[in-house]
Amino acid sequence: MRKNEEQKLDPSNKEERRTLIQVLLINFSQVALAGIVGFIVNSSGLLGTALDSAGDMAVYLVSLYAVGKSVRAKVGAATFSGIFLIGVGILLLIDVIRKFTEGSEPVGWAMIVVAIVNTASNFWAVRLLKREKHGGVHIKASIIFTDNDMWINLGIVVSGLAVMILKSSIPDLVVGVIVVGISIWGGFHILKDARLETNK
Repeated sequence: MRKNEEQKLDPSNKEERRTLIQVLLINFSQVALAGIVGFIVNSSGLLGTALDSAGDMAVYLVSLYAVGKSVRAKVGAATFSGIFLIGVGILLLIDVIRKFTEGSEPVGWAMIVVAIVNTASNFWAVRLLKREKHGGVHIKASIIFTDNDMWINLGIVVSGLAVMILKSSIPDLVVGVIVVGISIWGGFHILKDARLETNK
């Protein structure tokens, strides 16, 4: 039996696929919730979360493709993930600048509720991904993405409280900028891991 066929029959590959499908569904629910509510209440933080979660979905799909394939394919999936995450950060930065110049009126309590729900689902997704002890660099990239989301959502809870107390959109925009920084940092971290894996 050829090596590729053996990899496809490996039980750990089947488990990886199942885990990635689960976190993909979790992220789909986050995109829908944060995207719809973020658009309605005009929140940069929530729209950033939705955009970031959409990026995660793309990463999970690429990681699904890499399951059972060569290290080169997994490195390629991680590299795509890193570049995509940097692109997401740049797009969000453009949105934050637009809202800073045009003005916005986010709704604090809605930001808090959505962020708490998404933080809980991120925590669940990270636990699922960290069960994959034999996961390659593509799984590590997925964990970085999901960890980023969890911290971003916790930041949105804080900014939602600040928006309500200060009656200002500035805290929401500040979180938007922080999301940009986290996204770009995470992208470069993933690219670094992919390069190290290539040099092994």
